[in-house]
Amino acid sequence: MKKTTKISSGHDEWVAERLAKNSKIQKEYIKILMDDAANQNNEQALLRAIKQVAKAQGINNVAAAAGIRRESLSRALSERGNPRIDTLLSIVHAMGLQLTVKPL
Repeated sequence: MKKTTKISSGHDEWVAERLAKNSKIQKEYIKILMDDAANQNNEQALLRAIKQVAKAQGINNVAAAAGIRRESLSRALSERGNPRIDTLLSIVHAMGLQLTVKPL
């Protein structure tokens, strides 16, 4: 189990580094995982993508811009997170993005 966690952590860091370099990639990454979440009923993938983009932009910066504590941001976007819609919208808005709705 530790090996999987270590690999996952390394992957998350690698993704965050790539995302930090390009805001266009950040937007596309979230869009793709939002579509996947809708099609696969996998909201955890979307929360993970939002967390990775928040890391790329700086967790403290995003939390401050969203008007929430850093710990609350991390908890909301954790594997067990279940953020309220107002929290999720605040986080996404703080990252310079917006969630949209489209027909399936």
